[in-house]
Amino acid sequence: MAECRGLGVRELYVLLHLSRFGADYAGSVARVSGMSLEEAGRALERLEELGLAERRMGSAVKNTEAKLKLSHEVRKHHTYYVLTREGRRLARSLRHGALEECIDETLGRGAWRLLVLLRRAGYEHAVVLARLMAMRLGEVQALLDALEAAGLVHHSRPRTLKARKRKAKPKRETRCLHRYYHLTRLGEMLLRLAGGAEGRGDR
Repeated sequence: MAECRGLGVRELYVLLHLSRFGADYAGSVARVSGMSLEEAGRALERLEELGLAERRMGSAVKNTEAKLKLSHEVRKHHTYYVLTREGRRLARSLRHGALEECIDETLGRGAWRLLVLLRRAGYEHAVVLARLMAMRLGEVQALLDALEAAGLVHHSRPRTLKARKRKAKPKRETRCLHRYYHLTRLGEMLLRLAGGAEGRGDR
């Protein structure tokens, strides 16, 4: 059983974000991930409550610890957070496979594999996804609804899709008759920060 600490998807992302980019503040986390400022702020505060993150003290921050900063050193105008020792330990476990289990535990068995599949497919509808997942349509639709509620996928109904967007079907262009799902910025960044974990999605 993975050590998820009861963290939601956004808290899991912010934990990985701080692990990868070092000290950061809510506005920057929101810009990178596509979350709202309020969501990013709540996630940081939740990690602080759990002892996984703490406020970074001092009046200035260097880009050696805040890796998204371009200047060598900037004066702090926001509340910066860094991971505690326990937070760093948990982030390491997430990057080494625990994230997949946490997402499945939170959103339903198969949710992580579906995320990885959508990243590879680009845009796809539930019927094709169910076939690729070897699952019932209702089960895949329930996972898609959970992933959408968590902010990891989004649906749209475009008129046509070019082959570069719908990679699961080798057609130059698709006329769309269904609702198509694709990753949000948060879903894309979560997979990217998970590193090697995403490759385990097709087991």
